[in-house]
Amino acid sequence: MKKIMMTLAVFGLAAMTCAAEQDKQDTTERLDKAAAVLHEVMAAPDRGIPEEVMEHAKCVAVVPHMVKGGFVFGAEGGRGVATCRTDHGWSAPAFFAVTGGSWGLQIGVEGIDLVMIFQTDEGMKHMLASKFKVGADASAAAGPVGRHASANTDWKLNAEILTYSRAKGVFAGLALSGASVRPDDDSMKTVYGPEASFRSVLTGSVPPPPQAHAFLAAVRGAKAESASR
Repeated sequence: MKKIMMTLAVFGLAAMTCAAEQDKQDTTERLDKAAAVLHEVMAAPDRGIPEEVMEHAKCVAVVPHMVKGGFVFGAEGGRGVATCRTDHGWSAPAFFAVTGGSWGLQIGVEGIDLVMIFQTDEGMKHMLASKFKVGADASAAAGPVGRHASANTDWKLNAEILTYSRAKGVFAGLALSGASVRPDDDSMKTVYGPEASFRSVLTGSVPPPPQAHAFLAAVRGAKAESASR
């Protein structure tokens, strides 16, 4: 009996180790995919996020390949990464999940890349609060696309969050409302341990992990890529 218990304990420990390694791999892949989305979006000639929008961004959040179901979004969900400006540059990335909401006409599209640009201090506060609903707690609008957004000042005035989607290679502003954003606690613990909070990561109190380099480089380089189009 004792031998059986020891064997079960060994198998249990091995399973936990494998699960932890898989979780770590998943978070690294999410960071890398989010970096790729930003690079590809900003490199799109005349169809990327305008440099003025990136210049004023307080936080940048990316959900690579968010999956939807239903006809015009009956159900959807995805996991993403976000970073916010601090006095010392962009923060370490925090991991979040997004579910629900109304997404406009995306008929026939099974997955999109979602980008959210938090452009006001109030919008940033909602992100730091770790749980909010887009359109209810924080106002949102489809973001402008192109080289410049200065010709239309509405984007500066009407929304705390500008939202974008990319589906089948097409990038555009996205009308997003009702989506719930909350911390991805499992991923946060995998990368930062049990002590680091969502807020402490986004306010710069926690150093970024090595696997976040590509994503943070993509955020820092987004304005430069936009200006060079």
